Amino acid sequence: MRNKYLWIWVLQCLLLMKCHLALRMEANVQEKAETAIPVTTLSPPEGNTTFLDGITWCVAHSGVSQIDLQNALDWACGLGMADCKPIQHGGPCYEPDTLVSHASYAFNNYYQQNGISDIACNFGGTAILTKHDPSYGKCRYTAPGSVGSSASSMSKHSPIMIWWKLVGILLLLYLGR
Repeated sequence: MRNKYLWIWVLQCLLLMKCHLALRMEANVQEKAETAIPVTTLSPPEGNTTFLDGITWCVAHSGVSQIDLQNALDWACGLGMADCKPIQHGGPCYEPDTLVSHASYAFNNYYQQNGISDIACNFGGTAILTKHDPSYGKCRYTAPGSVGSSASSMSKHSPIMIWWKLVGILLLLYLGR
């Protein structure tokens, strides 16, 4: 009987630790977002820029500084929370392994997730809108109304939900003894 109470106590401690860590992580993300230094650029006015005769994609502008493009890509895949798994080594959009290609995928992913407005396709002046689908081979760029990107469906699961499922499985295993 003592072991049962010990297990319950351990699970309660783990739950409290997880809640505490989740709150701390949330606070850290919020703090980082608030302290990020914005790039000063002139942005076009907000609003939807979808062309009347079709769908738009946001891609990297090939004539911009490589440093500016890399900074914009880093932001999109970091604080911008674009899904950049497909442009990582071995992903369906890794080739061609160029900064313009990788930035284009990340910019479009961010653009499609954030309202398809001109402000969501700025990236400090390093991105432009196009009416031509930039998808190629197995690399599919997200478009309005599409189900998702080339990324694995596993990346869309919340880490907290996975943790709760794990706790549930452990609890069932324990109670099934």
